[in-house]
Amino acid sequence: MPRRLLTEFGMGSSLRRQDYTQAACRAVENALWHNSINLAELFGKDKTDMRITVDVGVQAPERVDIDRVAAVFPYGQVTVNVTRGGLDVPRPEGDGPPTVMANVAISVALEGV
Repeated sequence: MPRRLLTEFGMGSSLRRQDYTQAACRAVENALWHNSINLAELFGKDKTDMRITVDVGVQAPERVDIDRVAAVFPYGQVTVNVTRGGLDVPRPEGDGPPTVMANVAISVALEGV
């Protein structure tokens, strides 16, 4: 059974296009780009051994392309789960699509540590 070793959180948005996938990808980047984690090497493992679980929360889960979200990761075995969450913020003027906000939790696990 893989052991979870770390969890990172991020938030991303799509300001004008109501693009739930882009908001989710930006949330993943937000969580990752602020860190330099050499977790696999710390335990003598290869980066490809990392089991990465991404939990995404958006108001329209069916509109997230999980393959595009997984493609943000350069290595590891990635699983993306999408649930209802996040936030759609209506425009103050009431016209046009809302601003989409996505939240993510990224968990990294390794086998045999």
